[in-house]
Amino acid sequence: MKNHEMNRRDFLKVSGMSTLALTLGTTGVFSLGGQANTLAAGGKTNNPTSGFGGYGPLVKDPNGILDLPQGFHYKIISETGNKMTNGDLVPAGLDGMAAFQGPNNSTILVRNHELSTNSSYPVNGKNPWSKGAAGGTTALVVTPNREVVSEYVTNSGNIRNCAGGPSTWGTWLTCEETRNMGHGFVFEVNPHDPENEMSRTPIRDMGYFSHEACAVDPQTGIWYLTEDNNPSFFYRFTPHDRSQKLGSLQKGGILEAAAIDELPANPASNFTSGQKYGIVWKEVNPERAKEDARDLGCIRFERLEGAWFAAGTFWFDDTSAGDGNFGRIYRYFPATNTLELFYESTASNDLEMPDNITITPWGDLWIAEDGPGNDRIIGLTPEGNVYPFAENSLTGSEFAGPTFSPDGKTLFVNIQSPGITFAIWGPFARRNSARQAAMSHAAPPASFAPQISNKVAQYAEENGMSPLAAAALERHGVTI
Repeated sequence: MKNHEMNRRDFLKVSGMSTLALTLGTTGVFSLGGQANTLAAGGKTNNPTSGFGGYGPLVKDPNGILDLPQGFHYKIISETGNKMTNGDLVPAGLDGMAAFQGPNNSTILVRNHELSTNSSYPVNGKNPWSKGAAGGTTALVVTPNREVVSEYVTNSGNIRNCAGGPSTWGTWLTCEETRNMGHGFVFEVNPHDPENEMSRTPIRDMGYFSHEACAVDPQTGIWYLTEDNNPSFFYRFTPHDRSQKLGSLQKGGILEAAAIDELPANPASNFTSGQKYGIVWKEVNPERAKEDARDLGCIRFERLEGAWFAAGTFWFDDTSAGDGNFGRIYRYFPATNTLELFYESTASNDLEMPDNITITPWGDLWIAEDGPGNDRIIGLTPEGNVYPFAENSLTGSEFAGPTFSPDGKTLFVNIQSPGITFAIWGPFARRNSARQAAMSHAAPPASFAPQISNKVAQYAEENGMSPLAAAALERHGVTI
């Protein structure tokens, strides 16, 4: 992820907006100076609960910040440089984020701050892991009507807290995207017990490398991790204690990296010719994970970024992969140990540099872009439709940390620079676990699917695998 920082006053000066406009701006209806105004529709909005084709064309935001479909609204709930409820200033570098159930139907957001050692708005914690390091995490307690009632530091003393992942027991794993100055670890943050000893204790068995994101398989308790560095490797961490309880990760575990290897012969292979390949996991020393993965011949990716686990599937993306460096999206099935290349962008207009991803409560895959120009949130449906949900009008500033409230009614997302956290609401579709499962096994939209040759398609058929799995093998060096 990019790491930008802009003074909030400079941002207001450049954009020509007042604080009131920023605070009260919405897309479907916005208020400015106490006067309500309604925007004209940019076209007919699709019904999200019937056709699952998206939410219609985006409507230009008069504030020049965030374009959304008609009927959706946003509210800025936190800005870099503003005061938190304890009097400290909101840190810069807003990045990965997760939402947890709080008291009285509130949502507790835990938010990363991708900062190094110097920042005008550092994370000022009381109990930093490393003095002089400006990164860390904060938490926001947000009421059902999207009011922030509390905002505070949850851990500090880190460098480049980029993404991470929520645990099944209500904590946030924040990941350092660096290997500088002795940093490059995963820390576990409990929003109900901020800045405790656990939050300042690296989980060393999860590896010393340039971490990006992680996600846990709730069925097995195994974590999957991505690395944002070139080359990147894809890791899994199997805890010694898989009870999925507070303190279980601190007991250590086994770290492995994914490789492509020939599978041993089996009766089915007698009916095919040539070699049959699959994913194998090779154990690495956590303190030299990257070096071991390289020496063991593990799969080399360009720059791995976002990750999400849903309905038995681990989704992750490679932000600068492909012939045009526009990015790829993969899915991995632990049950079958299968890696598939789900999507490969060939044009910036389709999708450019995918970063954070999430599966929505109703089952669509949402992708946040991190490329040049105005970034978007792109949705893909199990039915094969593609649609934009949001566009960031602040050129050169990425979306980060999209996450839904536990009730599925509010999307929270950051714009990293100048540092804004949004609450977005509107006619979202209802929670649908069946569609989440369908997304895990759906074919990608035809225009987004990776292009494969007849030879690769034939290989897939002969070996009883999907064309997407064969494409993944072929892209990573298997001679077919």
